[in-house]
Amino acid sequence: MRAHARAAEETAARPSHEEDRHTPFLEYRRFFYLKVAAAVVVGSIVLYLIDVPLGQPYGGTWAGYTLGTAGAVLILWLLWFGYRKRSYAVSQGKLEAWLSAHVYLGLALLIVATLHTGFHFGWNIHTAAYALMCLVIASGAFGIYCYVHYPRLMTENRGGITMPQMLARIAVLNENLRTSAMTIDDATARLVRDATERTEIGGSAWQQISGNYPHCTTTRALAGVDEVAAQCPPEQQDAYRQVRVMLDEKAQLLSRSRRDLSYKAMMDVWLYFHVPLSFGLLAALLAHVVSVFFFY
Repeated sequence: MRAHARAAEETAARPSHEEDRHTPFLEYRRFFYLKVAAAVVVGSIVLYLIDVPLGQPYGGTWAGYTLGTAGAVLILWLLWFGYRKRSYAVSQGKLEAWLSAHVYLGLALLIVATLHTGFHFGWNIHTAAYALMCLVIASGAFGIYCYVHYPRLMTENRGGITMPQMLARIAVLNENLRTSAMTIDDATARLVRDATERTEIGGSAWQQISGNYPHCTTTRALAGVDEVAAQCPPEQQDAYRQVRVMLDEKAQLLSRSRRDLSYKAMMDVWLYFHVPLSFGLLAALLAHVVSVFFFY
């Protein structure tokens, strides 16, 4: 599992008193890396303003080369972090420090690279590299939202119990439902047995992301029990009520389990865009540098 997801899940699994002591990565060391990024942005703006070339500013002046070099170094470091963070040898504190730096310096890169262009854009490899950089930063910003937003929702959704505990309880309910199904009519019992034999958790990528299971056998069994129980004689209602209570508990646990998987999927799915875009940016950056130094 990716280190981002590892850090987020550990945060979600902490008891509430530990969460109170935990400092979010965006606030690491009292926003230390936000201050570093702000200094980089201010320095870049000052450098851009004091450079007065003949004509309009562009990337080929001394300031443009300085900003371009700084931007390239930032891009390479950010890509290196993407590789390095997958190491389990990285401690939790160091991971949070690097992640905080990754976020704020990645946002600062947008200003540095924009000033490097001198606001000159066209249909060429240079603008393509800039556009890819913007897409990488945008996907990274969505990743920030995911890792700030979803761990809290996961904690609230679990309600103090873990996913293995929810799955274990569902297994116990399935066993009890198989036994209780013997006391009700055959047609409804088949629905209940079907619900115990076909419990959907996970499924396709879309189901994991959306949490939508339109053919849930437990939901179908609940509807069947409700329909028959409303018409059965009073002396049989206790049996249907017992089955109904267990099905309802199982449905709630399924809903929470599926929602938990949905939150995890959302914390991972953005990487399927962010990582390929990052490699595309690296290729475009190399093409940009080669074209500048060998063809201009």
